[in-house]
Amino acid sequence: MKLQKFNSINVIPFIDVLLVLLAIVLLTSTFITRGDIPVSLAKAASAKKSEIKKEFVITIKEDNSLYLNKSKISFENLSLEVNKINKDSHIFIKSDKKADFESFVTVLDLLKSNDFSNISIITKKN
Repeated sequence: MKLQKFNSINVIPFIDVLLVLLAIVLLTSTFITRGDIPVSLAKAASAKKSEIKKEFVITIKEDNSLYLNKSKISFENLSLEVNKINKDSHIFIKSDKKADFESFVTVLDLLKSNDFSNISIITKKN
């Protein structure tokens, strides 16, 4: 029995595998680079452009869940974390427009009762 010589390599399965890997990389990279908690902000005509520095951002999502700097947190733990923050720190509140107003007022009341005066509300300009 004589061995046959291969003159070419079938690369179609190799290309299929590469395309699947490319699709996986592209899909996961879009989730990783976002790095933001999606919230539908309320609009305000007097909104000013501000840069959020390495300060503290409290986010209230549509389902009234709370986040402190992109980490989900309960209200009890938020009140504990707020006690650790310097009173002169700038705190941003980012609330979804469909979230309960009571959640927003509760967070604002927590900050005011702990003597924070440098508080900003993040909105979207019209």
